[in-house]
Amino acid sequence: MTVKLYAATTRRVLPRASRLGSEQRLVFVVGSPRSGTTFLGGAIGSLPGFVDLGEVAPLKAAIPDLYGRPGAAGHIRAIVDRVRRLGLVTGLRAVEQTPEVSFVLDEALAAFPQASAVHIVRDGRDVVCSLLERGWLGIGRTGVDDARLPYGERARFWVEPERVAEFERASEATRAAWAWRRYVSAARECGERTLEIRYESLAQAHDALAAHLDVPAAAVREALAGAHTASIGRFRRDLNAEQLEEVEREAGPLLRELGYE
Repeated sequence: MTVKLYAATTRRVLPRASRLGSEQRLVFVVGSPRSGTTFLGGAIGSLPGFVDLGEVAPLKAAIPDLYGRPGAAGHIRAIVDRVRRLGLVTGLRAVEQTPEVSFVLDEALAAFPQASAVHIVRDGRDVVCSLLERGWLGIGRTGVDDARLPYGERARFWVEPERVAEFERASEATRAAWAWRRYVSAARECGERTLEIRYESLAQAHDALAAHLDVPAAAVREALAGAHTASIGRFRRDLNAEQLEEVEREAGPLLRELGYE
């Protein structure tokens, strides 16, 4: 079981080769699912001296139980360090990109005092479009994700306890907006050592990101060159009036706070 859980990460990082020492300046890339965490994590992981761990499945699977739990930092450190050892990359700056880390970001940074975080924020209406396309929150959706967490309409750990029944009978668009609001709000609660950047201007974020990571801006500029803008504003053509109203009811205040009008 353990070998299977770590196999994908090990295959991905082995080509980068082992290095002596134990690098402690990890980077946690957080944000709502479908906000560009995968691209950004891969871009940072491609920089010299870095390695992209992807979404560490054992960590993702553990977060529902670690959320709000005393001592979570120790568990996070144990899981991530084990992946790094098995991948033979303890000497590289590891980049972890599990969106659910948004909910335990304080603990993740406490686990690695020299680590930093990057929170990528995308227009919640475009995120809703992408989540609807994926169908992860759809009624009757079966199956599990790569951390063996089930899809469908059931309430996740991040749903407010007093609103569980409401979430499970809500429309799929409402649930998607709900997810975006909760992930973004959770990540924004941790201001310490966290840089917030926008999906919509990702290619122009190289200077801020380079300064945050203490790496050359030219290397970051090259790594971010593949960022695209084709899906920006897709909600205007993909969401109908009813869905837009549902998104507004659930996430409107946060959208406006972030400047998404």
